Amino acid sequence: MITALGGGVGAAKFLLGLAQLCSPGNLNVIINTGDDIDIYGLRVSPDIDTVIYRLSGNIDKKKGWGLSGDTFNFLESIANLGVQTWFNVGDKDLATHLLKNSLRQKGLSLSEITKIVADKFGIRGINLIPMTDDKVETWINTEIGKMHFQEYYIKNAMKPEVRGVEIRGSELAKPAPGVINSIINAEIIMICPSNPIISIGPILVIDGIREKIINSNAVKVAISPLIGGKPLKGPTDRLMKGLGLEVSSTQIAKLYSDFLDILVIDNSEKDEISEIELLGIKVLVADTLIPDKRRSKQLSETILEFIETKWA
Repeated sequence: MITALGGGVGAAKFLLGLAQLCSPGNLNVIINTGDDIDIYGLRVSPDIDTVIYRLSGNIDKKKGWGLSGDTFNFLESIANLGVQTWFNVGDKDLATHLLKNSLRQKGLSLSEITKIVADKFGIRGINLIPMTDDKVETWINTEIGKMHFQEYYIKNAMKPEVRGVEIRGSELAKPAPGVINSIINAEIIMICPSNPIISIGPILVIDGIREKIINSNAVKVAISPLIGGKPLKGPTDRLMKGLGLEVSSTQIAKLYSDFLDILVIDNSEKDEISEIELLGIKVLVADTLIPDKRRSKQLSETILEFIETKWA
């Protein structure tokens, strides 16, 4: 059994290939909910939706998020009413959020809602689990003040200088049902090529999750989201710099060094091999660019073959 942790476009792309290699019921995915936000009167879970849309084949491939062929009449209408519309929600996407909201009003938890929505999008045999059913939000401390991650990322286009990160609500949050068991029972734990600060970090601070990973007998693998020292998308480099961290795959290895067995790095990062290995972590060098489903599957095959041949 494989348990993967992740969030964002990078995780969704990677999971699309990994899912092709796992038999039904043998892939669990713990998804970041620190990006969740209350907007337009709805609670939106961007990372969960991105994973569901990608795995279902309905993703807008050009943007990497949202649904293909979506329209934006809703946003145009509320903009005409004077509402700020910096957070893009398409009309088809809105239907998903309205369904979730109606289920939430009936008393269902986020993990229960996620299962229902995944099923409606035709996802079978993959267990998608929010990191927590409790309200947790990632806030960014910047030179112009504190703001929700979505405001930093979208509304302010990642421009304000980062001075810190807060995972609000995490100190009281409990893992969602199934999270801990999926870690305990895993043979392989995968950290997807996601932002280590705001996609993986919030998962690891939830009560008991990091400890269970450390104590797990599973092989623990992470895929660096950096290629040529930069993220393909998103603010990984800005956040790491803002926290006083070096932007490198070696630094990412250090962030996971208390549990990590293997770090997968891109060919462009191979000059970091020796430094990473000094941390006691094995290195797999591969082509980590994932432009399509075929390459996603190839990367997962490469990782699983490396585990089978080098870790047995």
